[in-house]
Amino acid sequence: MKKLYTYVGRYWYGYLFAIGSMVAAIILDMLYPKITQSIVDDVILGGRLELLTKLLIGIVICGIGRCIFGYCKEFTFDVLASKIGSQMRKDLFDHIQSLSMNYFQDTNTGELMARVKDDVDKIWNAMGYVGMLVIEVVIHVTMVLYCMFTLNWKLAFVPLGTMIVCGAVAVIMERKLDKIYEEISEENAVLTTVAEENLAGVRTVKAFAREKHEIEKFLSHNNRYYELNISQSKVLVKYYPLFQFVGKLLPVCTTILGGIFVMNGNMTLGALVAFVEYSRNCTWPMEMMGWLTNDVSSAVASYKKIRKIYGEEAEIKDNEQPVCLEQVQGAICFENVSFSLEDKEILKDISFSVPAGKTLGIMGATGSGKSSIINLLHRFYDATKGSVKVDDVDVRNLSLKQLRSNVAVVLQDVFLFSDTIEENIKMGQRKKLPMEEVRLAAEHAKARGFIEKMDEQYETVIGERGVGLSGGQKQRISIARALAKHSPILVLDDSTSALDMETEHEIQKMLNTLEDTTKVIIAHRISAVRHADEIIYLEDGKIAERGTHEELLAKKGLYYQTYMAQYSA
Repeated sequence: MKKLYTYVGRYWYGYLFAIGSMVAAIILDMLYPKITQSIVDDVILGGRLELLTKLLIGIVICGIGRCIFGYCKEFTFDVLASKIGSQMRKDLFDHIQSLSMNYFQDTNTGELMARVKDDVDKIWNAMGYVGMLVIEVVIHVTMVLYCMFTLNWKLAFVPLGTMIVCGAVAVIMERKLDKIYEEISEENAVLTTVAEENLAGVRTVKAFAREKHEIEKFLSHNNRYYELNISQSKVLVKYYPLFQFVGKLLPVCTTILGGIFVMNGNMTLGALVAFVEYSRNCTWPMEMMGWLTNDVSSAVASYKKIRKIYGEEAEIKDNEQPVCLEQVQGAICFENVSFSLEDKEILKDISFSVPAGKTLGIMGATGSGKSSIINLLHRFYDATKGSVKVDDVDVRNLSLKQLRSNVAVVLQDVFLFSDTIEENIKMGQRKKLPMEEVRLAAEHAKARGFIEKMDEQYETVIGERGVGLSGGQKQRISIARALAKHSPILVLDDSTSALDMETEHEIQKMLNTLEDTTKVIIAHRISAVRHADEIIYLEDGKIAERGTHEELLAKKGLYYQTYMAQYSA
């Protein structure tokens, strides 16, 4: 993970300008009490009325300059924080995208959403407005104390001691808040996950009349989130009034003690007025200290959560010197492949080869390892034993980009983005795919008919995950997306299960015309694989049977039993 100072260092000139503007504004603030001192000592008590006009003009100039430098300071900090926050979010998202599939199996989507959005926002805030105020408080207090010590060093120990006490209280409060904010960050992720899952699965919830149960589950986490925020408020309520009380008490104390110095002749009345004005300049930093501590603690907790994600590394990485194929032909070969995940053996000694342009059918019961073959081909995981090859090159030696860009897949769990139908089909080649190719892919997938009956046709925006479309329509758009990619390898993972027999037959006929495309078809229906050049039947992670449709029927084994179950009626 990039350290925060690397982001700040990228815009050091901007921060230098912003801090310079801040210093200039603070210096102008420090001039006000000096001018007030001169008005009291020289004009009111000294009778030098000729100085009044110049002093009043000085106040106006200080006010105008303060506005200009204050604007430059705040605007620059806001712009820089926006740039850093945007870059941090991009880097975090890039890192998450680079992680392997096993990470996403163990991590909730809601947690990642909370990290990318809420936690980055808190750091963004700390690098902008809150960070600006922290720096301003330090510089402002330093200058105020310097001015106080130049006026009366004995009296200056009163505000100095007060600030030291407030600083110690702020440290204590920060330590108490640190743990609370970590828990709030965790519960925020859980709450987001619960909401995201329920909204995504709202149809299932309603179908099973589980609204009450899901509401109760959400409320339990919502109550926990509420309790943690109340704990935070209790800490703030306990300590924050102290900062406010001290802020109000300090000017009174300095006025009383300073008055004694004036009566004893150790201080002029103008100096006392200036000193009291400086003490008032101390009150807002002390009042802000509790709030700033609160926000900084929140940002630190978020930063720790983000660093935890950066601590995760992708298990599937590119070879240091990957093989680059001039053109992928599409030949596939599994050689004695075994695959285990979380100490569970899924595939055992799988061997088969698919020449370029040929078709392999894969069948088997649920859990027999069919989809794992696709995961290994995509290199979402690496084989525990043996090798997976494309064009006689082990996929571990190919770059992930070249491998995955040459494999088009239609997954069993169809995922469509909340975008137009055109953009969903273009996903494989979003930038360079012409509209004619989109229509052709839709026609081949038997999707053109229902798409062009819609009011907006290809510009129709479909809901998240394809909400608003039937299961068969979603599958056909997903098939069109894979066909539009024009990859040498096409994988269909139970991709026609929601289609009627006639539409499935039409798509099978179309697939047979793709002579230059290697096809891997995973299915439960005999009709989807019967024309394959070879069919393998998996059982318990092993190849139980293999051959053509006719050869497997002749064996009267598992494939034959499936055939009879589907067609004997």
